[in-house]
Amino acid sequence: MTQPIAQQKAAPWWRGAVIYQVYPRSFADSNGDGVGDLNGIAGHLEYIASLGVDAVWISPFFKSPMKDFGYDVSDYRDVDPLFGNLADFDRLLAKAHSLGLKIIIDQVLSHTSDAHAWFKASRQDRTNDKADWYIWADPQADGTPPNNWLSIFGGPSWRWDTRRLQYYMHNFLSSQPDLNFHNPAVQDATLGEIEFWLKRGVDGFRFDACNYHFHDQQLRSNPPATVRDTASVSVENPYGYQAHLHDKTQPENVAFLQRIRKLLDQYGAMSVGEVGDDNSIAIMAQYTNGGDKLNMAYSFNLLTADFSAAHIRKQVQDLEAQIKDGWGCWTTGNHDSVRVVTRWGKDTQHPRFAPMIVAMETALRGSSCLYQGEELGLPEAQLTFEQLQDPYGITMWPEFKGRDGCRTPMPWQHNAPHAGFSKADTWLPVVAPHVPLAVDTQESNSDSTLNAYRRILHWRKTQPALITGDITFLQSAEPILAFTRSQDGQTLVAVFNLSETDVTFELPVAATELVGHGLTGASLAGKTLTLGAWGGWFGTVD
Repeated sequence: MTQPIAQQKAAPWWRGAVIYQVYPRSFADSNGDGVGDLNGIAGHLEYIASLGVDAVWISPFFKSPMKDFGYDVSDYRDVDPLFGNLADFDRLLAKAHSLGLKIIIDQVLSHTSDAHAWFKASRQDRTNDKADWYIWADPQADGTPPNNWLSIFGGPSWRWDTRRLQYYMHNFLSSQPDLNFHNPAVQDATLGEIEFWLKRGVDGFRFDACNYHFHDQQLRSNPPATVRDTASVSVENPYGYQAHLHDKTQPENVAFLQRIRKLLDQYGAMSVGEVGDDNSIAIMAQYTNGGDKLNMAYSFNLLTADFSAAHIRKQVQDLEAQIKDGWGCWTTGNHDSVRVVTRWGKDTQHPRFAPMIVAMETALRGSSCLYQGEELGLPEAQLTFEQLQDPYGITMWPEFKGRDGCRTPMPWQHNAPHAGFSKADTWLPVVAPHVPLAVDTQESNSDSTLNAYRRILHWRKTQPALITGDITFLQSAEPILAFTRSQDGQTLVAVFNLSETDVTFELPVAATELVGHGLTGASLAGKTLTLGAWGGWFGTVD
């Protein structure tokens, strides 16, 4: 067990780090029940380390009724039997550390499961010692909910309870009641849940929905949105019709994040926050600058359908203009979004597409989160309604199909049942297009997407300017994204063709091509750079 070290200051290993996200249900099944588990992750840590990443973020594995597949926690201090036990986690952590990998765990603090002991007590009556640990409100005179707030997963964010004769708030499923962080006892309790894992030796936390902790105590209704938020919700979702001024991202959250940071600093641990908001770039900057809140944060702004150099450049420039001494984290894929090969690549299987995306993402100023299976170039799995497990997709079908398409099991062996993920029928199907992209097939092919990922990420470690250097964008027309990264007298140039059409780009400075990065499809003649479909290029300024 790790003990707190007074005045210890966290080493900035996370600044410019590459983090690999594991979705436990779908990574590797060690016990043959069709669902991934902690021992499955531990058995493949050498594979993760081989990619050249710095850390592993593990999505929730805590006790849960699994109505939202672990993001509805019923006991923060124990492992759900579906995934193993605490001893399994401790062994995983020790093995990761022996391989030089950091372990980041997912903390879902804004809400719990309705099966959590805290909520079971809170809903009994209005006078018990946890009566105000959740957000309860009386109905309006006509019996309707107290205001117009909406759940991301559909319908009002209020659920009637027949014991208290009140509504409780839920930003997500009705089985995920929101904690009342205006109560200091709730803050103290959640900090205690964090410290439990700090004492076990985890290296950091990914804080889910970290701007949802507080609500407007006056329960004022949200006004209509003047601009639809399509970054964090689909266009079919009425949640985007509101400007979310009162149900999240309240000013009191800053002080709570400062309390979290003070605790993490005692153990030398880091934090990365997920920010879903109409103005997420500004919130990322606010939550990370000053050295006293989150170490870094990421948004949904590169998880949208908008795939253009202008869009990517705007997100980074807007953050750079506001972040001061804070730090961003970029991601083009996770367990909540359509896989990038489908969303941006339109299901292309061009061998340069996925490597170009990871090179571009990890060349931006900030840290990066990569999602399992991206290194194989997996497209979104196309599932029938009958195959869906995600309550979000079931509610929004057919225009929005939910998140199951990016959550299907990892294909490990092309000629094994269920592509080597499990010996049993799997919780979501292994789809046919994924089988030929299995790890074993790509391992033996030096030109595979997997091996290109490895070359890119290992080469990046040798380039300090790409890890922590400053960024300046170069003037370029679509579909070219071009910028420099500079540090300690070194200036690198990065140029990417975000299209399947050959393009040329005139470098504004004399530069020499760098080698060893693994990208292909580009050639330099003088200052004229020619990039083929999905080509990428790195050079150093002469």
